[in-house]
Amino acid sequence: MQSLTQLPSRFALATLPALLLCASLPVAAQNTNTTQASKLPEVQVVGATEQTYATKISSTATKTDTLLRDTPQAITVLTKELMKDQAMQSMADAIRYVPGVVTAQGEGNRDTAVFRGNSSTGDFFVDGMRDDVQYYRDFYNIESVEALKGSNAMIFGRGGSGGIINRVTKQAQWLPVREASITLGSWSNRRATFDLGQALDQNMAFRVTGMMENSDSYRSGVNLKRSGINPTFAIRAGQNTNIVLGYEHFKDDRTADRGVPSYQAKALNVDSSVFFGNAALSPTWSRVDAFTALIDHDLGNGYTLRNRTRYADYDKFYQNIFSGAVNNTATSVALSAYSNATQRQNFFNQTDLTFDIQSGNIKHKILAGLELGQQTTDNLRNTGYFPTVGANATSITVPLNHPFTDNVVFRPSATDANNHGVAKTVGIYVQDQIEFSAQWQAILGVRRDSFGIDFSNNRTGEKIENTDTPISPRAGLIYKPMTEMSLYASYSLAFAPRAGDQLSSLTASNKAFDPEKFKNFELGAKWDVLRDLSLSAAVYQLDRSNVAIADPTDSTKTILVDGQRTKGLELAVSGKINAAWSVMGGYAYQDAKITRTQSATVKAGATLAQVPSHSASLWNRYDLNSQWGLAAGVVYRGAIYPSTDNTVELPGFTRVDTALYFAWDKHIQLQLNVENLADKKYYASANSNNNITPGSPRAVRLGIHFKY
Repeated sequence: MQSLTQLPSRFALATLPALLLCASLPVAAQNTNTTQASKLPEVQVVGATEQTYATKISSTATKTDTLLRDTPQAITVLTKELMKDQAMQSMADAIRYVPGVVTAQGEGNRDTAVFRGNSSTGDFFVDGMRDDVQYYRDFYNIESVEALKGSNAMIFGRGGSGGIINRVTKQAQWLPVREASITLGSWSNRRATFDLGQALDQNMAFRVTGMMENSDSYRSGVNLKRSGINPTFAIRAGQNTNIVLGYEHFKDDRTADRGVPSYQAKALNVDSSVFFGNAALSPTWSRVDAFTALIDHDLGNGYTLRNRTRYADYDKFYQNIFSGAVNNTATSVALSAYSNATQRQNFFNQTDLTFDIQSGNIKHKILAGLELGQQTTDNLRNTGYFPTVGANATSITVPLNHPFTDNVVFRPSATDANNHGVAKTVGIYVQDQIEFSAQWQAILGVRRDSFGIDFSNNRTGEKIENTDTPISPRAGLIYKPMTEMSLYASYSLAFAPRAGDQLSSLTASNKAFDPEKFKNFELGAKWDVLRDLSLSAAVYQLDRSNVAIADPTDSTKTILVDGQRTKGLELAVSGKINAAWSVMGGYAYQDAKITRTQSATVKAGATLAQVPSHSASLWNRYDLNSQWGLAAGVVYRGAIYPSTDNTVELPGFTRVDTALYFAWDKHIQLQLNVENLADKKYYASANSNNNITPGSPRAVRLGIHFKY
C-alpha cells in the first residue's frame, strides 16, 4: 500500500489533464438534463468597476461570518483585487500594507513577520488551519490575506503573541472561472499562473489553480524557481451537507540570501547586488503536500456543524554561507556557515458547532469547538567548517572587496541539533457573540489547551516530556452610535510554550517554566463611511510576561519577569472613494521597549528589533475610463534597529511604486508595475546586525491577464 507522502505528486499528474479537459467543455454540454441545469444557482457577474479593496465580512477573528465593524480587534484584509493590482508575489509585498506588522529577513529562507514588536516564523495559517513550517508562501491560490493583530489564542491556540496572518484559499464554486496570467520583468522575472473552474453538475464543482516561476534577482547569483498546483472539489452531499476537498503540491527552490553586514553602526555601503559568502553553496528548498477536507452540515433549527481537516507533509532544507563582522579597517569580513533540515507532518482537525439563542431581546450566537492536532518534527543541523583555517574552524576571514569562499565542509558539531519531537494539541473553546440591542454588542470567549510535547535529542539520547494546560480568555465590548460605526474595547491573551514556535527550544532546564504570556488591551473604532469605503483606528498595549532571564543576584538560577511592552496606534483605510478611485493604506505608531534588563546586550529601555516608530503606506488606483487605469503607491518605514542591542541603525525610507492598466478587450488586460520608481537605495529588512537585505533597485513587471 502506498504511503500518504507518496500520493500527492502522482495524484496531481493524474488529475490535472482531466481537470483541464473539463474546463474546456461548455457547462451546458455537461448538463444534458435541462431540469437539473435549471437548478444551478444564479450567477452574478461582477464588473471591474464593482471590484473593491474593501471587504465587509471575515471569519478569521471569530470563526463565524462576522462584519469587520462588529469585530472588536484590529484586522486588515488584503483582497484579491489589491494583490492583483500590485502584482504581489510574496508575503513581504502583502505586509507592507498591514499597519502594525513589519517583515523581517528570516535569514533569507522563510517568511518572518513582526507583529506589534513580536517576531514570529510560525504564526501563519491557511483557511484557519496552522501552517507553521518555515518557508516562503505564494499567493497563486489565495483569495485574500487577513492579518489579525493582537493576542488571539482563544481562536488559534498556541502562539499568535502579537498577531497572525491567515490566507484564504480559492475554492471550487458553482460558477465558471477561466483565468491565466503571464508576468515578465526585471532580472528575468518569469511567472505564469492559471485558475480554472466550473460546475460539473448540480452536485459537484471543481477548481484548479496553478503557478510556475523561474526568476533571477538584483542580488548577484540569487535565483528562484517555484511551482504549485491546487485542485479543489465541492460536493453537495444532500440538501444539508456541503463538502470541499482540496490538495496542494507546492515546491520552492531558491538561494538563501542573508544580505550584507554592518560597519560603524550602519549597513555596509556596498552595491545592492553584492552577495556575501557563496550563492552557489547557499541553496534552500521547500516541499509542501497538503490535503484538506471541509464538511458543513446544517442540523436544522439554526444549528450548524462544521468539521475541517488538514494533513500537511513539509520537507524544508537550507544551507548558507553568510557574513559576520567587518574588521575595524573595513578590509576584511568574517564568514560562517551551517545547514538545517526539517521534516514535519501536521495533522489538525477542528469541529465547530454554532447556533443562535434568543433570551428576551438579547441574541446569542454560540460557538463551541474542539481542535485536535499532532505535529511530528525531525530536525538536523550541520555546522560549516573551513579546513584552510583549521580542522575545527567555524569562521573564515576574507577580503571585503571579494567576500567569497568555497572552501567549506558541513558536518555535525558536538552541539548541533539532531532532534525528533511529537507535539499533541487538544483545545476546547466556547464563544458567545451577544447582541444586547442595536447599539450594544459583546464577544466573550475562553479556550483551554492541553499542549504536550515528547522531545528526543538523537545526539545525546536525552528525552524530555512536557505538557502545558493554559487557559486563554477573550472579551470585547462594542458600542454602535449608528449602524455603520462601531467603538470597541477588547482584552485578549495568548501563550507561547517553551518549545517555541518551531517546537525545537524545549530543554530539561526550561520545561518547568510556565509558558510566556502576551496580554493585549485595545480600544478602537471602525466606520463604513461609504458603501465601499471603510476607516478604522486602534490604540493598544501589548505586554509580554514570563520571560526567562538569569537571576541578577544568582547567575546559577533563572527567574521569570515581565519582559517587554509595546504601545501603539494603527489607522487604516480601504475601499472606493468613488466609482473610479480605489484606495488602500494605513499608518502605525509603535513604542516597543524592553522593560527589564535580560542580559548584557538586552537592557531595559532598549527598542525592540525590527520595529519602526512610524510606518505608513497608501495605494491609489484611478480608472480613467473603461480601458485605462493608473495607480501610485507610497511606502514609508521609519528607522529600525536590526537587533535589540540597538548598536546598529537602519535609516528610514520612502518608496514610490506605480502601475498602468489597459483593458485590450473584455478578455485581455495588460498591466505594467514599477517598483521603487525613483530608484532609491534603502534597506528592506534585517535579521541581525550583520544580516541586512538591501532593497530592490527600480524593477519593472509587465503582466498579461486572460479571462474567458
